[in-house]
Amino acid sequence: MSLLFSPIQLGNVTLDNRVIIAPMCQYSAQEGCANDWHMIHLGHLALSGAGLLIVEATAVESDGRITPGDLGLWSDETEAALAAVVQAIRRHSPIRLGIQLGHAGRKASSRAPWEGGQQIPVAEGGWLAHAPSAVPHLDSELPPRALDAEGLARIKQAFVDSALRADRLGFEVIELHAAHGYLLHEFLSPISNRRDDAYGGPLENRMRFPLEVFQAVRAALPAKTLGVRVSATDWVDGGWDAGQTVAFAQALKALGCDFMDASSGGVSPRQQITLGPGYQVPFAQRIKRETGLPTMAVGLITEARQAEQILQEEQADMIALARGMLYDPRWAWHAAAELGAQVKAPHQYWRSQPRDQKALFGDIRTGQR
Repeated sequence: MSLLFSPIQLGNVTLDNRVIIAPMCQYSAQEGCANDWHMIHLGHLALSGAGLLIVEATAVESDGRITPGDLGLWSDETEAALAAVVQAIRRHSPIRLGIQLGHAGRKASSRAPWEGGQQIPVAEGGWLAHAPSAVPHLDSELPPRALDAEGLARIKQAFVDSALRADRLGFEVIELHAAHGYLLHEFLSPISNRRDDAYGGPLENRMRFPLEVFQAVRAALPAKTLGVRVSATDWVDGGWDAGQTVAFAQALKALGCDFMDASSGGVSPRQQITLGPGYQVPFAQRIKRETGLPTMAVGLITEARQAEQILQEEQADMIALARGMLYDPRWAWHAAAELGAQVKAPHQYWRSQPRDQKALFGDIRTGQR
């Protein structure tokens, strides 16, 4: 039996398999609203046979967008636009749906990657970013505004409000984004958090706001499957590291966290990342081993047998794919065929089953009148 294609329980949700489509920013929304691109993009991925599709980083307030094209869920308009996409997926796919909620922090007001990714000046339609401290991501950028008590309360409530909207839309899983140098990660890392109050300094203080956000969302949705994506290391000496990540994960577990999604980096341009196949898997393995939380491994996992081995060796509980899934949206089909497993596919595609893979979609009829 393939572990990759075995079910797993996450909170109150059972996934058919352990192939996870990781959230991937599209920078294609209009004032936070999903549009035809999201309908095509997410609808396409919903037919992939994966166990869970997590919608891209979705801003909890307008100023929390990375770029003007970021998806949002902060208003009735953004909720209605995303509802149309979710409803279309529900009509045609049994895939479980998740959403990643986040706030860009000091990395807000940026151009899309294909436009250079640089900070947009306020005079050119940008906006002043908010962060734990008035420390810019790049020295050349306008410093963000350090959040005061009112700002912290506003953003915490924004996470709760967006989570309630996600629940109303029918998302079964919510992931809070505390990775890649965005706001919650910025509080965790001493590189970006220079505060001298209860939210800065020692580890306990730097974890305080992300934990408060998680606790507020958990209180609002006590039965919802709720997890966190974390950057397990900043890849910078003196920054956030794997040991602190474990402490954070243990605190989250005590508050009712259902899973951890282990990524890395993003908070500093000084990061020195050693790339290689499965280079982030050891982070997921350590979190799993030291906390017992279900973990997702992500990062240069491209082959079916590579993914299967990670699970068989108990390095992680799920495999999350991002770029690999964009390159091959039928990755789960191909992996199941290679590992002798089955996936769910729409009836309209049943006749695509290769002749030497008769069991890929189960016991089906592919005749034609």
